[in-house]
Amino acid sequence: MIRSRIAEVGSRKLEEAFLAPLLRGAGRPSSTVSRVTNGRQSGIRTQVANDSNPMDPRENEQRAAEFCETYQRLRSGMEKVLVGQDEAVRGVLTAFFAEGHALLEGAPGLGKTALVHTLAAAAGLDFSRIQFTPDLMPSDIIGTNLIMEDEHGRKRFQFEPGPIFANIILADEINRATPKTQSALLEAMQEKHATVAGISHPMKKPFLVLATQNPIEMEGTYPLPEAQLDRFLLKLHVNYPNGDELHEILQRTTREFSPTVTPVEMKNATALRELVRAVPAVREVEARAVQLVLATHPDRKESVPLAKKFVRYGASPRGAQALMLCAKITALLDGRYHVAQSDIDAWALPALRHRIILNFEGEAEGVTAEAILQEALAGAPPQSEST
Repeated sequence: MIRSRIAEVGSRKLEEAFLAPLLRGAGRPSSTVSRVTNGRQSGIRTQVANDSNPMDPRENEQRAAEFCETYQRLRSGMEKVLVGQDEAVRGVLTAFFAEGHALLEGAPGLGKTALVHTLAAAAGLDFSRIQFTPDLMPSDIIGTNLIMEDEHGRKRFQFEPGPIFANIILADEINRATPKTQSALLEAMQEKHATVAGISHPMKKPFLVLATQNPIEMEGTYPLPEAQLDRFLLKLHVNYPNGDELHEILQRTTREFSPTVTPVEMKNATALRELVRAVPAVREVEARAVQLVLATHPDRKESVPLAKKFVRYGASPRGAQALMLCAKITALLDGRYHVAQSDIDAWALPALRHRIILNFEGEAEGVTAEAILQEALAGAPPQSEST
C-alpha cells in the first residue's frame, strides 16, 4: 500500500510538471488547456481542477450559451433601429462586455449618436450625453459641491453629480473640448471613480464611455492626447452606408411609425463579464498578440519594415490586453471556450490603430497605422516553443 501511495504521488508530480508550461499560458490555474497549432485546437484537451476555483465544463457551456444569447438579443434589438454599421455595432458590444471604452470616428450624420443611444436603450441602462464644446469645464462633466440649507438653517456642502454618473456615456465630439476638460474623463475611464474636493465618488456599474469625433472638420478642435487615446479599448470607423442601406434608412425614418427598442433583461451582466476574462488562452496564442504589438515598435527586432521607417512610438501593453479581451469574446460567440490566433488577428486594426504614433516622415508620406498593421498581420505567426 505504501509503494502504491508513493507511485501515486510520483505520478501526480510528473503530471504537474507536464502541465505547468501549458498552465502558464492559460492565465488561470483552473482552466481548460488545449494544444494549439496555427490558432486552431488539436485533439489534446485536458481539464485541470483547482480546489479554490473548480471549473465545471457543463457550467462553462451553460454560461457561454447564456453569453451568446444575451449578446445576440442586444444586437438584434439594436439592428431594429440601426441600418448597416455591422462592424461598429460589433465593436461597441465587444467594448461593453470587455469593460472597455470605444472611440467612434466618422463623418456627421452617419448615426454615431444613434448607435450609442440605441445600445443604452437595448441594455436598459442609464444614458447620458455630454456635448463637448470649447467652453465646457471639468465641473460640467464631473459635478460640483453646492451649499445646501436644511430646515434648521444650517448650511452644508452637498455633491451634485454631473452627467458622467451614468452607465453609458456619449462624449459627443470629444475633440472640440480643451485638453483640461478632456482630461476630466481620464480618472473616470481608468479608475472608475471621480474625485471632487478630496472625496472619491464611484461610477455606476457597468460604466462605458463611447466618444465620437469628426475626422473631416479639424478647425477649432483639440486632438486627443496619446495618454487619453490609449485608454480607449477600441477605435471604430463608422463608414458611409451603401445604396440599399440608404433605402432602408429612408423606409425606417420617414414613415409614420419609427422602430423602437425593447430592453433586454440582463440579470447576470457582471457574471457575463467575468466569464470573458475566464476564457483560457495558451501561451502560443498569447504570443500572437505580443508579436503584433512588438511589430509596431521601430526599435524592436520583431518590427516590420514600415514601422522601422515611419513609426515614432508603437502600441502600448494596453494594446495586447485589448487584443486578448476582444479575442475571448469572439471565441465565446463562435462557440469555443478557448482563444485562437485568428480571433486575435480579427481585432488588430480596431485595437491598435489609435496606439501607433507616426514620425514626421510617416505623416509626410501619408502612411497610415492600418498599413503598418496589415504588414504585421501578413507576417508568419510565432511558432510554438515546443516545435
